[in-house]
Order: sequence, then C-alpha cells, then structure tokens
Amino acid sequence: MKRGTSRDIRTANRYEVLRQIIAASPTSRQELAAATGLSLATVATLVGELLDLRMITEVGFEDSAGGRPRGLVAVNAAGGALIGVDIAETYVHVELFDLALNVLARAEEHMRPGESRPERVVAHVTAAVGSVVAQAGVEAARVLGVGVSVPGQVDRDTGVAEYAPNWDWHDVPLLDLLSEHIPYPLHLDNPLRASAVAELWFGAARGHGDAVVVNLGTGVGAGLVLGGGLHRGVSNSAGEWGHTTLVLDGRLCRCGNHGCVETYVGALGIMQNLRELSPRSPLLHPGDQTATIDALAAGVAAGDPVAVKVVRDTARYLGAGIAVLVNVLNPEVVVLSSWVAARLGEPLLDEVCEAVARHALRRPLAANRIVLSPIPTDPVCLGAATFALEGALQAVSQRRNAGARGRTAPPA
Repeated sequence: MKRGTSRDIRTANRYEVLRQIIAASPTSRQELAAATGLSLATVATLVGELLDLRMITEVGFEDSAGGRPRGLVAVNAAGGALIGVDIAETYVHVELFDLALNVLARAEEHMRPGESRPERVVAHVTAAVGSVVAQAGVEAARVLGVGVSVPGQVDRDTGVAEYAPNWDWHDVPLLDLLSEHIPYPLHLDNPLRASAVAELWFGAARGHGDAVVVNLGTGVGAGLVLGGGLHRGVSNSAGEWGHTTLVLDGRLCRCGNHGCVETYVGALGIMQNLRELSPRSPLLHPGDQTATIDALAAGVAAGDPVAVKVVRDTARYLGAGIAVLVNVLNPEVVVLSSWVAARLGEPLLDEVCEAVARHALRRPLAANRIVLSPIPTDPVCLGAATFALEGALQAVSQRRNAGARGRTAPPA
C-alpha cells in the first residue's frame, strides 16, 4: 500500500486549513483546529505559512469568553487567480476565480459534432482560457494554475486522458498538448471528482461525511465523498456508475457494453426515450441535445403529456440506479448535478425521489436526502479550480523542500 510521506501529510493539512478558511472566512485558529481535527499548534504553524504565501491575511480579533481576544484570518481574495476548465461533449466552459473562489470571468466555446479530435479540443480550451484572462485583466504571474476536467478515465500524475468512450480517445497526452499553448501550471482530472469537490466545499455535500454527486449530462457518473473526503479509488476511476448495467441486453452504449445507466438517463438516452415514445414529436431536435432537453423542460412546465411521460420514464431508470448507490454506499445526501439535472429541475427531482423510494431499502433510504445542486455557477469549473489550488500548494512545498536540501547539501 502506498504510504504518504510527512511532506505529503503537511501539504494535505495546509490544503485542508486553507479550504476551511475559504469556506468560513473570517475564522480563528481555534475554530480551524476544531474543524480540521488538527492540534492548535499545528494549525498555528500552517496559518503562518499561508500568511507568508499571502494566500490569507489577518483581519482583526473576536472576543473570547473570559480570555484573550482571538485573532481572525481570512482568505486573501487578491492573492492569486485560479482557472477551472469544464470540457464536455458539446461545449468547453471556462471560469476564472479569485482565491476566495468568486467567479471573475467566464467564457464558453461550443463544440459541434465531429470536433472531438484532441487538437480541436485543445484549440477551444486555449481560446476560452485566453478569453477569461483578458476579461479579468489578470497578470500572468497571478494565475496559480488551471484545473482541466475531461470526461472519462484520466491519469492525474501524467496528465493523460486514458479513455474517453464518448470520443474514442485512448491515451491522449492532453496536458502536454495544452502546455504548448497555455503558459500556466495545468492539472487534469475528471468531472465526477470536480463536481464532488465543488459540492463538498460549497454545495449540498458540505458538512456531510458521505455523499454521492450524480452528474447528468451527455455522460453520466457519480462523484463520491466518503468519510469526509473525495474517494478516487485505486486507479482514480471510482464513480463510473454510468457504465454499470441497468438493463440486461439493453441499448448499445458507446463504451461497447449494453444496457448501461448512461444509455437511459444521459442526454442521448433521454432523446432515445422521447424517440421511442413519440418519433415525430416536435420536442425532439435530432442532433441537438441541448435543444431537446430544453424543449422537454418547457413541455413539462406547460403540462405536455409526452414531455411529462418522458421525464417520468427517465426518472424511473435514474431512480433504480440511484437506489443501488443508496443501498451500497449509504450516503447522507445524493446530489443531482450538471446541465441535464439543472434544466429538468424540480419535476425530475420529484419523480426520482418517488422512484428511489420504490427500490431502495428502508433503512439507508431513511438516512438519505436527494437534492438538486445549489451551486449557481458551473460546479465542474469550480471543482477543477480547487485542483489547481491543490497543485499550487504542492508546488510551494516542493520548492521549499528543494531549497532546504540545497542549503543543507555538503560542499562539492
């Protein structure tokens, strides 16, 4: 089993302290110790390091019952900029954040069918990153990093998109390709992890030890928060729930198997649900996922019986799949996230809750809530930006350790 070094643990602790400060500014060292479970002495040391890095700042004192006033610290929003990139099948969305993770600029590039070749994706990402930096007027030196989320299985250490079934990508060196055009530190991960971190920091999973974030877009998956932290699995592949079998000998999935969850509740699966119910429905926009989902949402709001039936049928499939997650993982909360969930909204949520109640076991169901993501911005961009922040702290640790080795090295 791979063991973390003391340096790794220190970096992780520094990251956790900064996370708590971002989430609860202003806060005291005593509150940070209580929130993180670290000793007050350790927190004081880590706070001192973050002050030296100008990532946080002292902001005064608060009264303490019967004792000395407690010093307060807060995130230094101007202490750097972070960029989050959400690469999806139909778009590339990019957001630039300050260090408090407030959005300062947004850009979006639309991806037409057939534009999934790596060089075209890289061109769209490069254009959108350049746009947000220009909009925000941020100096290059202030950009601490860029977190890039791409669907499928990724190797975080090498920056390789190992397998993206929707695009038939195999071992694409995505970060190397991006680094030829983007002059900032780059960090690669997957939208399942990104959305789970976003909910853990700022959304419906905040304050919960065990949560599942269900991404509903063109692709489908489940970001996992277990024991209060992000669960990646041994090969950073945890959460590929969209490619588990829901219907034996069912629809052909782009991963090559049949009956996957994604083929019934992803955007293309929902379009197929509509096509099978009403092949000539004006709600169906062939080749345009967004227009079809928008039309279904409007149809449900207007009481269109076909739209209502399609959403109900989709929720039946989705509820059966979520019930498995509830039974197996026993989470406190399941969050419906990404653009399909956002557009179909409460009508989908209501039907899903009923379907889960029919399939899940009573005890884990009673301990669980199912909600829509409350995050007002793109949760994948937000989560990707936290990966850039994590990478920036790791880089600081590496530079400090290299400097320390240089100072203590014996003369040649």
